Amino acid sequence: MIDFYTWTTPNGYKVSIMLEETGLPYEGHPVDLGNQAQFDPAFVKISPNGRIPAIVDREGDGGAPLTLMESGAILVYLAEKTGKFLAAKGGQRAKALEWLMWQMGGVGPMMGQANHFLNTASEKIPYAIDRYVGESARLLKVMDGRLGQADYLGGDYSIADMATYPWVAVGFDLIRQARPDIVGEGANIERWMKNVAARPAVQRGMKIPSV
Repeated sequence: MIDFYTWTTPNGYKVSIMLEETGLPYEGHPVDLGNQAQFDPAFVKISPNGRIPAIVDREGDGGAPLTLMESGAILVYLAEKTGKFLAAKGGQRAKALEWLMWQMGGVGPMMGQANHFLNTASEKIPYAIDRYVGESARLLKVMDGRLGQADYLGGDYSIADMATYPWVAVGFDLIRQARPDIVGEGANIERWMKNVAARPAVQRGMKIPSV
């Protein structure tokens, strides 16, 4: 059994999708970010960085409980635990990890900042908006180019797609409307989004937690 600590954010949805795709038994524990529950000492023991998602695999390393934070690390761990959605070795594994790291280092941070400065920040700062929206748009153009070469980011459907989909599902239209000169039509992303969204496990994962 896996204890899954999460909230209604793209980073949380990455892991809920993976748990649903693999069929691993898990118990969800909402961590209300609006009430700053991520800073509760009990949660910080599980996730020292005070961020969701986090898991506790009750039957982890050698049967002893294993705690794990950071969505990318959790996805790799669950993939290796189940033997699903990440090849054991070789080029296919390398490509999936390449695009997973691309998401972790680019899409998540840049789209998160773009959303903050566009929709959340109390002060509209033109430089910050241009910086983060422009970089998000550039990343989407890179993604569209990749998906013109392959059906999924890593070639086959993998944890790279699970990591990227929740962010793009939220931010694609927003960024494309803001910077159509960079993103372009994004037809390959649209096709990919429809294919990923049609998966029953993705549909279930995007509803967790239900609050």
